[in-house]
Amino acid sequence: MKLTLDPQDLAFREEVRAFFREQVPAATRRTLVEGRHVSKDQMVEWIRILHAKGWAVPHWPAEHGGTGWDPLRQYIFLEELQRTPAPPPLPFGVNMVGPVIYTFGNAEQKARFLPRIANMDDWWCQGFSEPGAGSDLASLTTRAVRNGDRYVVNGQKTWTTFAQYANWIFCLVRTDLQVPKQRGISFLLIDMRSPGVEVRPIVTIDGGREINEVFLTDVEVPIENLVGEENKGWDYAKFLLGNERTNIARIGISKFRIDRIRELAAGQMSNGKPLLEDERFLEKLAAIEIELKALELTQLRVVTEEAKSGEKGRPSPASSILKIKGSEIQQATTDLLMRIMGVHAMPYHAEPRPGSNEANIEPADAAMVAPNYFNFRKVSIYGGSNEIQKNIIAKAVLGL
Repeated sequence: MKLTLDPQDLAFREEVRAFFREQVPAATRRTLVEGRHVSKDQMVEWIRILHAKGWAVPHWPAEHGGTGWDPLRQYIFLEELQRTPAPPPLPFGVNMVGPVIYTFGNAEQKARFLPRIANMDDWWCQGFSEPGAGSDLASLTTRAVRNGDRYVVNGQKTWTTFAQYANWIFCLVRTDLQVPKQRGISFLLIDMRSPGVEVRPIVTIDGGREINEVFLTDVEVPIENLVGEENKGWDYAKFLLGNERTNIARIGISKFRIDRIRELAAGQMSNGKPLLEDERFLEKLAAIEIELKALELTQLRVVTEEAKSGEKGRPSPASSILKIKGSEIQQATTDLLMRIMGVHAMPYHAEPRPGSNEANIEPADAAMVAPNYFNFRKVSIYGGSNEIQKNIIAKAVLGL
């Protein structure tokens, strides 16, 4: 396992950092520093900047527009992008359905969809979870019935992130009721503009509207939108989730947030001194940093194994470990930010109310701390809940 970077990799990291410093639009970066979601237009603008550089789909094979970087350089790129911070390529297209299409799709599907994913011409969302099938995904009930050269799809998907922006959704659907539940699932690509597709927002505890319900009522899907073989969708889903759980560690994001914690704690007074000098606060921060370093070493071990084996996306206990610990660290950093802001993290007014003696609170520092704290409770659930990941580790490693 590589614990230090070679001179060539160090030079590559500096090249990546310089590009991000110069090319990330200032307004987009400021949006992320403040903890806000970038807009659809900001996302598309940035991804097309990356695409012009040839970096929009860095981990894809070169023949499909990828960079040809080894897993270590892919990791360096992602960490620096998250720490800048800059918007990551939309995962639903780049990390999820794109690799499924170029691995299991046919030539027509590759030619049709892959270039549009890379240039952000299509906005994809993920149609996996259902009201009764979240962590137990194989229990899904959305049904696809073959009718000539089309499938007719009926069902409901939920927790569908950014479905309000999407023009395509990749769905797991049940195509055979007579076999064990994992064996009767297929992987369909569905045009969100099709008659019978309805999107309804789910307002989250932080007031956000990033997730949605998607209702499918007699939606007709051409047979050519089936990826791979019918009833093999569970295999493709496991391949996809292996990618998702590895990337979900988000080490660069946690590093950026720790930098932000230090910056804000240095200016927040507690008992007559900066909070950053408070021993109990420093103990909490140090504990998170130690866990993050351990996670980073685990990620590097996974990257090294990928480089040796040439295999990526194969589910393994390591991806579950990365998912569990990465989500816990992300939640811990939002907790520290809440502690720094204290009462200032409560709902605020950009201007003092008439007759009030309240001081203005700087929105950039305080406005999104509480919403992000609540929003990040979800990271231990999506991508397969942490409880499910522990079961995977218990079975694969301990034989339980």
